[in-house]
Amino acid sequence: MSTGEPYEIPTDGEPIRWEHNAFQVPDHPIIPFIEGDGTGPDIWRATVRAVDAAVAHAYSGRRGIAWMEVLAGEKAYKRTGQWLPEATLEAARRYRISIKGPLTTPVGGGIRSLNVTLRQELDLYACVRPIRYIAGVPSPMREAEKVDMVVFRENTEDVYTGIEWQAGSEDARRLAAFITEELKKPVSPDAGIGVKPMTRRGSQRLVRAAIEYALHNRRRSVTLMHKGNIMKFTEGAFREWGYELAREEYADRVVTEDELWERYDGKMPAGRLLLKDRIADIMFQQVLLRPTEYDVIATPNLNGDYISDGLAAQVGGVGMAPGANMSDGIAMFEATHGTAPKYADLDKVNPSSLMLSAVMMLQHMGWNEAADALYAAMAAAIQQKTVTYDLARLMTDATEVKTSEFADAVIRQLG
Repeated sequence: MSTGEPYEIPTDGEPIRWEHNAFQVPDHPIIPFIEGDGTGPDIWRATVRAVDAAVAHAYSGRRGIAWMEVLAGEKAYKRTGQWLPEATLEAARRYRISIKGPLTTPVGGGIRSLNVTLRQELDLYACVRPIRYIAGVPSPMREAEKVDMVVFRENTEDVYTGIEWQAGSEDARRLAAFITEELKKPVSPDAGIGVKPMTRRGSQRLVRAAIEYALHNRRRSVTLMHKGNIMKFTEGAFREWGYELAREEYADRVVTEDELWERYDGKMPAGRLLLKDRIADIMFQQVLLRPTEYDVIATPNLNGDYISDGLAAQVGGVGMAPGANMSDGIAMFEATHGTAPKYADLDKVNPSSLMLSAVMMLQHMGWNEAADALYAAMAAAIQQKTVTYDLARLMTDATEVKTSEFADAVIRQLG
């Protein structure tokens, strides 16, 4: 362990730098990892083997990742007495790109949610969830292959800020009285009360990230998903701020849906990105019935939580859904499911969510050859019906394998 450092720094790696608004990735970057709680250690062990094999396959030893464990969750609490040590936050800031398994949320007082705390402390304002179907995965949808969307969920505002007061508490009664008497909006004195803060800055940087992603990856459209017909000054403002940003910063590259019909007779001009918006409730129906109409989705926090899991259900569940939390200069990739403690240490659960998150991480690093190789190997293993129990029970003639054996199958496909 290096002098003065709470974690062991690999001697064969270098930090990733953030320069000129881009990650500068050395050939042997230091990547912090949190293995996670519950099933986290099982899926991490499988994932790291597959990632290392994909990198070796793609670059023949010229590149490699120097992994560095940092602590959060139950393991951190047992060793340090803290659920989220400051050293872990500092490592995420210093080394820029990291990856984590699922974390337990402590019961009772203290941290409301470790995941939410990580996002807020590191200002990881964009939760990015690509939802894409892999052929062969059981799905309740008849045409699941049409689902190919990327959700950009605002991470730091909305109701997830946790600004709320318990029903019957003195603070809740005082606030209810103030709102009723001073603001002339009647609130029951017995109500629990929550606050939903949303800002122009927070909304626009999320929409900017979604537009930049769509332009860089040559996607077709960005949809602002909101409930602005009812919550006019929060989610309605999110919509207006999104369009305002597009007009001010992307006028030569983005066409709004209104402009499409007013100026272009409904025919999309070449090289442009379509920006539109939809009310949240109808959006849930349309991604089921007309998934090809949606591509990149930008939305406030709570909507994003719902829509990303709803879309994941169409492509095999959250066990098949990757995710990342990002800001300008820091990115943390993660499994999107929970800890499933009853399966802990059984070598049983599906590691695909974390593996696909590692695919995202490799893409973010610019290591696209390794990312493509890992994704293709996973898809090939699944198409051959070599899968963990969650998928095997929904398939006919599947070979059910352990977590570690699925990693073996992926690595064989790389060969």
